Amino acid sequence: MTKQALMELTSVAKSFRSADGAPRMILDGVHFSLAEGEIVALLGKSGSGKSTLLRIMAGLIPADAGTATYRGMDIYGPASGVAMVFQSFALFPWLTVQQNVELGLEAQGVAPAEREKRADSMLELMGLAGFGGALPRELSGGMRQRVGIARALVTNPDVLLMDEAFSALDVLTGETLRNDILDLWDSNRILTKGILIVSHNIEEAVMMADRIMILSSDPGRIRNEIKIDLPRPRKVDSPEVRGLIDEVYGLMTLRPIQETVTGRAPAVHLGYRLPDTDVSHIEGVLDLLAGAPFDGRADLPQLAEETELADDELFHTYEALGMLGLAHIDKGDITLTPLGQRYADADQTLRQELFGQQVLLHVPLAARIRQQLEREPTGTSPEKPFLDMLEEFLKEDEAKRVLEVAVEWGRYGEVYEYDFHTGRLKLPDQEEE
Repeated sequence: MTKQALMELTSVAKSFRSADGAPRMILDGVHFSLAEGEIVALLGKSGSGKSTLLRIMAGLIPADAGTATYRGMDIYGPASGVAMVFQSFALFPWLTVQQNVELGLEAQGVAPAEREKRADSMLELMGLAGFGGALPRELSGGMRQRVGIARALVTNPDVLLMDEAFSALDVLTGETLRNDILDLWDSNRILTKGILIVSHNIEEAVMMADRIMILSSDPGRIRNEIKIDLPRPRKVDSPEVRGLIDEVYGLMTLRPIQETVTGRAPAVHLGYRLPDTDVSHIEGVLDLLAGAPFDGRADLPQLAEETELADDELFHTYEALGMLGLAHIDKGDITLTPLGQRYADADQTLRQELFGQQVLLHVPLAARIRQQLEREPTGTSPEKPFLDMLEEFLKEDEAKRVLEVAVEWGRYGEVYEYDFHTGRLKLPDQEEE
């Protein structure tokens, strides 16, 4: 029997305006449904539109095209049957725990006595009995997030949307809270019919979800869907779970960081959203991969355990390694290229020389900066023209971030220099007049 759909998205698209007024597509042609009785995890790199998609489903922002429905009705604003938990806890610091939890009920017009009764019951369910009179600042991060979840669940929503709800917590606290939510769900102690989780954590998604949806980037589209039939609770070290984690890693790293069959790094355009990683992470992962026990080749989940970095940080680093031609990524495995092995064996001077060569070869923005500086009689240029150029493709804050990455990479490779005080770029050893 087909499960009833709680929420459906059909051909949903969303754009935002760049600094020059041109639209930049965030989501395009997204088809998605959340059925009764299922937990769905949404994965994707930064910039894939995961949080934007969640806010459309919550009725916080409208879609530009397509339709978003809750129980067959178009979503025009926040729906009473849909609740959302935010990464940042989003508690009012001047209200007590009890008052924060009661807010949603108060907005629904629930009488004070009933609000207090339901809030007390939910706080007890979330392990917060006795903390109703505390202020948020008196609680740990894990307890504050429990308050945020209690506030969402106390309204008995059909749908619970969770936007990176565990990512601000330490690993142990996040795992404990995740398991508590699953226990409430699997034992039917909450009335919620469906949960959608946005996450960067692959293991978290595999441990929780009945389905995993993977979004592509620029613009965001549903690229892959994985159904998980394993019963909960799941054992993280079981062969079935490890196999699923490997499969998701493989799908998450297919593109754009997968190299072509010729072994060349993938081509990127001038306004490409450069991966948000620094040289220390790039070289740290490369050195770890080159040494024992990996000796140049590793299973991505195993490498992730060794680095102790979050999945999102690692994906950016893997992308940089692939883009710069230092590693090849395929089906959940990463292998050093001959250049990557040479880089790992090199001294510091040669490393910087190789890094600079690869940056000029594979990062069009860095090549454009260098060319412009070579054309300038003084060999210098303010950063603003490059920011303006990036803002034709990206939002202002993202353009600034991408330029910062290009500046760091170029400086390390001695392609150009940068003065933070004046905001000017210059050729190496070039004196400003």
